Amino acid sequence: MTIAARWDTVRALVAAACARAGRPASEVTIVAVSKTHPASAIAEAAAAGAVDFGENYAQELAAKQAELTLPIRWHYIGRLQRNKAKLVAGKVALVHAVESEELAQELGKRAAQVQPILLAVNLGGEATKGGVTGETAAAVAAKLAAVPNVRLDGLMTMPPPSDDPEASRPVFEALRALRDRLSQELGQALPVLSMGMSGDYEVAIACGATHVRIGTAIFGVRPNLA
Repeated sequence: MTIAARWDTVRALVAAACARAGRPASEVTIVAVSKTHPASAIAEAAAAGAVDFGENYAQELAAKQAELTLPIRWHYIGRLQRNKAKLVAGKVALVHAVESEELAQELGKRAAQVQPILLAVNLGGEATKGGVTGETAAAVAAKLAAVPNVRLDGLMTMPPPSDDPEASRPVFEALRALRDRLSQELGQALPVLSMGMSGDYEVAIACGATHVRIGTAIFGVRPNLA
């Protein structure tokens, strides 16, 4: 299948998942995860209608932004080192995986305008993944909400890998419940829930995801894994 055909399939499946959940399709942003794929693949997806693209590596993001002049929105979805914040701050619509006050402060210093961010929460307890725990999320969220020139827009998570999409449901439901609680405690809206990837995004949508991060289902197997 071509990238355009895969995009059309994903868009239709997202719309169907939204309909089953009683939600308008406009509530869910499909972030096409383009890491390690060439700029030409992004251009092909954009021509098919994709608007939002997610990158995991700051230098790769900068290189693709320099190469492409398309009207697209960039998202930074990987773990970001503080010394690379200058490559991302103010250059993306959303930073999905902030897990410390220090990184948020660096982004705020480097951004020319307010930088929207998400708090990364590790609800699966995996030592190999970043993110705060469910227990520490409230304290960190309060700190992020107070950092100048950034705006805490919500939460993101990545459940443990599984061949069964339903295995992700408890994690997604827990993130939504945590978001609702933190929104009440902070006294501010936290509208974004970034959760769900190629294997489980339909379950994520049923659980309230507003942003799904889809790579393989749109671009195919990443070049470095082929």
